[in-house]
Amino acid sequence: MASLGITDLRAGLGVNINGRDCVILEAQHVKPGKGNTYVRTKYRDIRTGRVNEQNFQQSAKFESVNMQTREMQFLYADGGIYYFMDMESYEQVEVSEELIGENAKWFKENDVCQLQYANGVLYNVQPPMFVEVEITETDPGFKGDTVQGGTKPAVVETGATVQVPMYLNVGERIKIDTRDGKFVGRV
Repeated sequence: MASLGITDLRAGLGVNINGRDCVILEAQHVKPGKGNTYVRTKYRDIRTGRVNEQNFQQSAKFESVNMQTREMQFLYADGGIYYFMDMESYEQVEVSEELIGENAKWFKENDVCQLQYANGVLYNVQPPMFVEVEITETDPGFKGDTVQGGTKPAVVETGATVQVPMYLNVGERIKIDTRDGKFVGRV
């Protein structure tokens, strides 16, 4: 475990803060006109999932946390438990719906997801950056509706509701960016 200073803090880094393993979400280096440099951070406690904000002075030291990402295939969900499989060892991992949170609306069977671990503890599950889904519910489109027109809500096969152009209809396949839930294009 390496010792880190405040200049090493950046988003995505795993560090031990006050005896707890955490992942840095945001780190802003502040150099005031008077006084010492400090870092304003936002971090997530890996065990509790709680997000905290704290400022650290220049003298602060941290121990790094062993971070690992494993690609796994999403198999299915059953009663609030999501099942993933390592494609090399065929090991299956069960993940609770609470840990997955909002990302649950983007999982489709057989999609490859990233399970993120810190010191061997699973703390996050990322869906693929883009998913291809079928529209299952939306108002009908009309001839002449163009891309420059407005958007309408559409429910896709994963259960998520997204805004799509007016010309799209039920049964069409579309591509969605899972980071912000925005329509990217037709498939």
